[in-house]
Amino acid sequence: MATLSTPSDPGSPDPHDPKDAALLQKMGNDPEVRAAWKRAFDLIAPYRYAYNWSWMGRPAIQFPQDLIALQEIIWRTQPEVIVETGIAHGGSLVFSASMLALLGGEREAIGIDIDVRAHNRAAIEAHPMASRIVMFEGSSVDDALAALVRERVAGRSAMVVLDSNHTADHVARELALYAPLVRAGYFLVVMDTAVEYADPASIVDRPWGPGNSPMTAVDAFLAREPRFVVDAEYDAKLLFTVAPRGYLRAESDPAPA
Repeated sequence: MATLSTPSDPGSPDPHDPKDAALLQKMGNDPEVRAAWKRAFDLIAPYRYAYNWSWMGRPAIQFPQDLIALQEIIWRTQPEVIVETGIAHGGSLVFSASMLALLGGEREAIGIDIDVRAHNRAAIEAHPMASRIVMFEGSSVDDALAALVRERVAGRSAMVVLDSNHTADHVARELALYAPLVRAGYFLVVMDTAVEYADPASIVDRPWGPGNSPMTAVDAFLAREPRFVVDAEYDAKLLFTVAPRGYLRAESDPAPA
């Protein structure tokens, strides 16, 4: 298969894209539409909606709408590597690897998890996408592990997806460690910012919740990191999502280390 080169401007839109940007923004700003999303989000929470989906045979634990958004971003920006924190059953990691396989070249998906269960590791390593997957077992906020990831990514264009522990402190530390991997035009996606809007009664036996969520960390991060912005297109059109205001785009390169 022919290899697609990484574009010089990964954020450039398709000039023939049929969507109406003004109408999209109007929809995203419609309070009734937003209220309907919140109502639906609360209603489906007890049914573990995200657990009902898989990608290429592995449970993905994502909303399908977010997977569609991620594939748009991957195809548009063509990163050479995708770094994900949180592996679980491996569906999201397999998804990233499959998208990178379509792009061709020496692209790979890197997954980090504090506990890669033996049955999940075996299934991922036996998967057709295994050759494009690298797994690191350990805490995503461990400095030594993060250094290994940085070393592996060095010199390549990267997209980062944060989806492990959802407390504000943990996500804030992940942002500090992995945001520097993301160059101008590429994306840093923080999943489960919707925890901030969740009914506290729906969060059982978890240390996170409203006021202590990925969105808490994102808001603080954006206040001190002006090179990242919430991508207006995805924030407007991704209504049924676990990551409102979580699709962040780098507008400039990181400062030299």
